[in-house]
Amino acid sequence: MKAKVFLHALGIWFVFVLFAILNGTVRNIFLEPYLGQYPAHIIAATALSIFVLTITYLFVAHIKVPFSKFDFLLIGLLWVMAGVAFEFVFGHYVMGNSWEVLLADYNILVGRLWILILACELFGPLIFSVAQKKKANSPTSRI
Repeated sequence: MKAKVFLHALGIWFVFVLFAILNGTVRNIFLEPYLGQYPAHIIAATALSIFVLTITYLFVAHIKVPFSKFDFLLIGLLWVMAGVAFEFVFGHYVMGNSWEVLLADYNILVGRLWILILACELFGPLIFSVAQKKKANSPTSRI
């Protein structure tokens, strides 16, 4: 049963990719020409983070099989590894971006926020599972 949940998690990662592509298209076509590159980057990164966290919350809330904290961390790790692999393979070999350009998106010190999106993917499942478990065990949830 856990394997089915992990396959479902992989399917959700594809939803993340589709939204990220749509999000990037909206950023490039509509936001950047009017706001500039950096404000558009902030808005798009925020939108993608909110989307990832919302979908992660819904995913975790609907898992009906017992899962450990480690299992939820593995789901996050699966999402991050798939995202990084996609970013580098697609970005370099399909889009033609240099390795330097791709690596620059990971530099939070110059305002790039991609690493925060990966943090949402990595820790979101674990955080929401712990929060959900605490909510289920709280005295007010039993009333």
